[in-house]
Amino acid sequence: MDGIMDAWLWISLAALACAAPLLYPRWTLRRALARPLPPEALAILERNVGPYRSMEPALREQLRQLVKRFLHRKKFVGCEGLEIDDEMRYTIAGQACLLLLNRPSKVYRALHTILVYPGAFLVPRQEVGPGGVVTAGKHTLLGESWDDGRVVLSWDDALRGARDWREGQNVVLHEFAHQLDSESGHGNGAPYLGSHENYRNWSAVLSRDFANLRHDAYYGRQDGVIDHYGATSPAEFFAVATETFFGKPWQMAERHAALYDELRKYYRVDPREWQAAPPAEAVEAPVFMAPSGQRSFAVASW
Repeated sequence: MDGIMDAWLWISLAALACAAPLLYPRWTLRRALARPLPPEALAILERNVGPYRSMEPALREQLRQLVKRFLHRKKFVGCEGLEIDDEMRYTIAGQACLLLLNRPSKVYRALHTILVYPGAFLVPRQEVGPGGVVTAGKHTLLGESWDDGRVVLSWDDALRGARDWREGQNVVLHEFAHQLDSESGHGNGAPYLGSHENYRNWSAVLSRDFANLRHDAYYGRQDGVIDHYGATSPAEFFAVATETFFGKPWQMAERHAALYDELRKYYRVDPREWQAAPPAEAVEAPVFMAPSGQRSFAVASW
């Protein structure tokens, strides 16, 4: 009998040892979610995530829970000597998690690391010139999104986009929209939508508005809403449209009603609820494009 009991004890201990790597992360996550955010974190969200102040209490609580999940599972790494602090963590996480509200998805499942530079950063690029001649060069970027689980951001520009929310240019929203896009298996401007009908509607609307933006960009015409950088590729169009949807919802709904409706269905929020309608003339205001090479780039197609 003692031998049988000893055997069961060893089997139980072995099973517990095997299960521990799976159970421990869940236990630590539950502990993290049960703790309220500290007052300084709430102050950062109030100060640096524009829509947070105008959300109804239930949605603010949902965002706080998403932020806790995000910070529990993602690693922040400072680059070029930058020391990561709580303002950086909560500002970036708060903006990134806006894209996840009301959606039954995991918190950027494939993402594990956010690399943060003090400001715009240089990356090597190969350029193909006339005759197929390849030359090495460097581009200045504000952010990048990689399908290997990394997002790279300029802190100066992440903070500027957060505090100048209504400008409609936000590097955090832009790069994390790319992360959502890649969850469907391809960074092609069509994130996971759930049904063939949804993809048909999405493709019809976004293809049309993308073609119109490319036409306007080619002829130098601007409608004051969507940045011409979105004409680079379908993937960039989705990311730029996401920035505009959250930052300039009234203007987008006025000028690009069908596109706004597709994004509203996808993101399951209506950012007009978080902003007062701008003066009528604000819709007519011109948009000045960022200097060439100042934003991330990804080639893709619908």
